[in-house]
Amino acid sequence: MTEAILETRGLVKTYGALRASDGITLDLRPGEIHAVIGPNGAGKSTMIKQLSGNIAPDEGTVHFLGKDVTGLSTMARARMGLARTFQVSALAMEDTVLQNAVLGALGATSSPYRFFRPALKRAELRDRAMAALERMGLAGHAATVVSELSHGQRRQLEVAVALTLQPRAFLMDEPMAGLGGEGSQQLTSILDRLRAEAPILLIEHDMDAVFALADRISVLVYGRIVATGTVDEIRRSPEVRDAYLGDAE
Repeated sequence: MTEAILETRGLVKTYGALRASDGITLDLRPGEIHAVIGPNGAGKSTMIKQLSGNIAPDEGTVHFLGKDVTGLSTMARARMGLARTFQVSALAMEDTVLQNAVLGALGATSSPYRFFRPALKRAELRDRAMAALERMGLAGHAATVVSELSHGQRRQLEVAVALTLQPRAFLMDEPMAGLGGEGSQQLTSILDRLRAEAPILLIEHDMDAVFALADRISVLVYGRIVATGTVDEIRRSPEVRDAYLGDAE
């Protein structure tokens, strides 16, 4: 079996009596999109925060590129190439598209963010940022303030910012949220191409996108992975249909 790029082993996270993560074990392999689906309140956001380093698990470990990163910060994981996009946009709305992309590129270095303004003049960071914007079709909007972009363009910018980290894996938290049919199809096409560059762990409610993209799907219910399989295997599972797909389809 191909060695996993990203792997969790027995993640547990509790909040009082609530067991938000209940022994989660899963992996992300080279070249794949591994989707995690589940109803609202299943613990998907809690899981991805533990993977990215925003919160620490009470039990279990996170391994990235063969290294135990459970104790590493979000920034340290990002510098290793673990790139995340967010359910709710984390872009700097008052800054330009280019400034946001340069900020992402700066995050891949050891430079503190207080050097952000001088970083805008660093050719290598600007070049990396512009290359990412070009790939996402946003180079023509480099000087545009982010608040003036459409929702779909902001989602594309989030992916561009993640690309500036020169990622080894993507964590994507509901990237289709708020997109219409055309925007969702466009982003689906982008993600389909990205998997060859770096695998994607995809949290998503848009089942059309999940079924179009996923090589594997894991179903998370009440903090536990109840099934993992191919699209066809998940579609055929009576347990999964009862737990989730009956409402989602």
